[in-house]
Formats: sequence, structure tokens, C-alpha cells
Amino acid sequence: MRLMLRFTIPVEKGNEAEANGTLAAAIKELIETVKPEGAWFHLNDGKRAGTIIFEESDQARMAAINEPLFAQLNAAIDIQPVVSMDELMGKL
Repeated sequence: MRLMLRFTIPVEKGNEAEANGTLAAAIKELIETVKPEGAWFHLNDGKRAGTIIFEESDQARMAAINEPLFAQLNAAIDIQPVVSMDELMGKL
């Protein structure tokens, strides 16, 4: 199943994580874990944020995917299934 993971990092924790290298390490770990088909990093309400699109068939892996973002960055995370335009148009 294709999933979209969106996260935001509180400003203070993001500044701390950037200064000590934790931010880059956590993002790298996420990318290596999910091997996304797309990843975007941006601002959301003035906070560091990211949107990652990836495939995952094992729900039990969600804890392993989310935990580094929670533990290292105090991130707020939202995950939901998504479909591409081609997939959607094929269903209509």
C-alpha cells in the first residue's frame, strides 16, 4: 500500500536537533527505512516539515518507522494511504 507520511518538528527541538546533528541522522534513518518514491522537505506553520511517499505492506513496521521521529525530534506525524492520479483514473 502506498502511504503518505507527513511530519512537523517543533521549532525549539528542530533547532536543537540541527545544531547537534540529530535532525540529519533522523531524516537519513527514515529515508533508509522506507526507501521513498518521493520525499519533500518544507515549512508548515513556521515549523520544519516533510512529506514522504512510500510503499509498505506490513502494518507492524509503523512503530519502527515512526519511533525515530517521535524520540529524536518530538515530531507530530500523520500517515494515510494515497493513490496516484493514474491509479485513480484507472478506477473511474
